[in-house]
Amino acid sequence: MKTQTADVAVIGAGIVGIACACYLARSARAPRVVMIDPLAPMSLTSAASGENYRNWWPHPVMTAFTDYSTDLMERIARDSDNQIHMTRRGYALATRQVDPDGLLRQLRDGYGADGASRIRMHGKGTSAQYRPALSADWRTAPDGVDVIQDRATIDAHFPTFARDIATILHIRRAGDISGQQMGSLMLRDLRERGGRVVPGRVVEVACDKRFALTVRGQDEVVSVTADILVNAAGPYIGQVAGLLGESLPVSTVFQQKIAFEDVRAVIDRRMPFSIDLDAQTIDWTDQERALLADDPDTTWLTRPMPGGIHCRPEGGEQGRWIKLGWAFNTTPSEPSEDLPYLRTFPEIVLRGASRLNPGLKAYYDRLPSRLSHYGGYYTMTRENWPLIGPMKTPGAFVAGALSGFGTMAACATGALIATWVGGETPPDFALALSRARYTDEALMTALLESGNTGVL
Repeated sequence: MKTQTADVAVIGAGIVGIACACYLARSARAPRVVMIDPLAPMSLTSAASGENYRNWWPHPVMTAFTDYSTDLMERIARDSDNQIHMTRRGYALATRQVDPDGLLRQLRDGYGADGASRIRMHGKGTSAQYRPALSADWRTAPDGVDVIQDRATIDAHFPTFARDIATILHIRRAGDISGQQMGSLMLRDLRERGGRVVPGRVVEVACDKRFALTVRGQDEVVSVTADILVNAAGPYIGQVAGLLGESLPVSTVFQQKIAFEDVRAVIDRRMPFSIDLDAQTIDWTDQERALLADDPDTTWLTRPMPGGIHCRPEGGEQGRWIKLGWAFNTTPSEPSEDLPYLRTFPEIVLRGASRLNPGLKAYYDRLPSRLSHYGGYYTMTRENWPLIGPMKTPGAFVAGALSGFGTMAACATGALIATWVGGETPPDFALALSRARYTDEALMTALLESGNTGVL
């Protein structure tokens, strides 16, 4: 069996694994890094990324984490002449609540001590200071949050939204990037620094003075030895932990999205990434509802559904495509490369999204032929915070459980792993994102009792 040696072995070549490998290779020690994955880089869940980013979270730890990652992505955008196509029109969180006190409290809590100063209220007759997202340039976009409750302002700047929307929370440090481009740039940087990719699946890990990984490729089995192991295996981080004799408190849930050509131009091309926060009952006809209710396999589609459905234009102002997503699945499943698509999902998400953007009703039962139905696994802890930092096994680290926010948080995750591996002092928020938080009973109780995980 052939043997390859490295200082660090990163298991997983999705966006998080690539970021870990890249930031490790850039670190002061400049270690030799090898990445191991049976699939091509940026495959599986990374290939299904929504490619969005935000600093809106129910807790200041996650806000600080994603702010840090956005800082790093901005640096990549500047250094590459924006080859990652970073834009910033924000997130528009829409609700029919006239007095959204609970949402405002979450906003203030999420931004911590600066919460009050970062929130701008725009009520009736007081919206002159609101800056609409006329440009997608991330360099000129404002920070903070605009809370819009003036009917005329909503109609003027969110013309495709339903008339019953009473409040919009416009998160300004948010937008989209090309995850594939960012992954490609980091992979190129890694290779220029001597990093390698070994195709194959890690089937055994032995640990004496060094880690010895048995990697089964398509044509051969090789051994990779390394001083440091980074478990960045996406939906397989639990299985990799098992090879070390450990377990991680994670589950995987398959979520889906669609993208299609908006041939009827029903969505404003300047619309921010928009989310309907309110629960709903899907807009079926009486006949459709009766048929669905009659079948035990589909009766769930007639019951109340959670909020969080999202829509955004794809391809900029001159593009024609839109993306729709709805992370309503809550049933864990074992990850598989044969993805378990729900055949009816395109029509389900379309009907749900039409509540916020009624123009989408024009596509009922007639979605365009140019449509992509795709999906990936959300790997998550119960509280929906990531696991980034040391594992129990000396020399092993984990970078995972970034359910639905892997692309936006990849850079921060990679930088934190490089800090942990290098023995440096991580940022204040980093400890709470590691396994160490499970020893903080007060924190865990607060997170689990809040009921708000920030899943989108």
